[in-house]
Amino acid sequence: MTTYLADQERTCRRAPGTAPEHRSPGDARPGLDMSIERRPDPNTGGLSAADAAWPRRLRRIVRAGLHHWGRPDLIESAELLLTELATNALQHGSGPEIGVRIFLRAGRCVIEVSDGSPVRPVLRDSSPADERGRGLFLVQVMAAEWGVSQDGTTTWCTLPLTEGSDEMQPAAATAPVVREIPLDLPADRSAANLARIQARTLLTVANWRGDQHHAIDVLHNLVDNAVQHALTPEKAGQTFAVVLRLTEAHELLIDVTDPLPQFQNFDQAVAGEIGRGLWEVTRRGVALSWFVVGPGHDAKTVRAVLRPGQVDL
Repeated sequence: MTTYLADQERTCRRAPGTAPEHRSPGDARPGLDMSIERRPDPNTGGLSAADAAWPRRLRRIVRAGLHHWGRPDLIESAELLLTELATNALQHGSGPEIGVRIFLRAGRCVIEVSDGSPVRPVLRDSSPADERGRGLFLVQVMAAEWGVSQDGTTTWCTLPLTEGSDEMQPAAATAPVVREIPLDLPADRSAANLARIQARTLLTVANWRGDQHHAIDVLHNLVDNAVQHALTPEKAGQTFAVVLRLTEAHELLIDVTDPLPQFQNFDQAVAGEIGRGLWEVTRRGVALSWFVVGPGHDAKTVRAVLRPGQVDL
């Protein structure tokens, strides 16, 4: 039987002091780390209209992040879990801000929300007829595990990554592809500049409704990265292809395929720790991923997804 504390829904399902910490270590994949200023209602001290707007914004942010990491399969669950934890923190936290951290580690997606309150959370026992107080019950049901930090300020939960999660999945487009435009490029160092030249004409003719100059820069970076790190100079018969794909939603997919079936340092590359090309791509909000292709799984495609306009977070 769980203990009920009036007006206190922050909770863990392990006894205090036994829930492991999930602070992101060095082996965690890059994630989201942000702080939100709390603005409680000046009259009641409860949830204000400004605070109530944050869960919806956070859902958009986590959705964009999971698309970027190639994990669209986690979006629905992660959105719900983050919404419940953030809403509880905004309602019951005692500090001037709440912190939100999401990262991938050891086969799990970890969601942490810090609210500044050192009060040890206790699970609230809600009946099916209750209209409130069921948020953390949903967390308990949906999360693989969840708990609270030793100091009581951070509530966390996890979602399991599906089997084979070490391999990235294609960055998701929101609509079917309606047109494919292959580029005719040599498998050598001239390919990046030739791709830039060809794309100017192809994107203009295709009347793509996005920032064409930005798209050409992204294409140049992806092709240059493939040429430098995946192609062997003067080796004949290498798998190398570049295709532009347009979707019904006017998204632009840039697919660059090379003969290396793995991308061991992808996370470091997009974080700018190894070169700056892919970091330049992702820092401007482009969803970037890689995935294995070919009949023998002997090649990979690096994909960038560009939206026709700015993404409103």
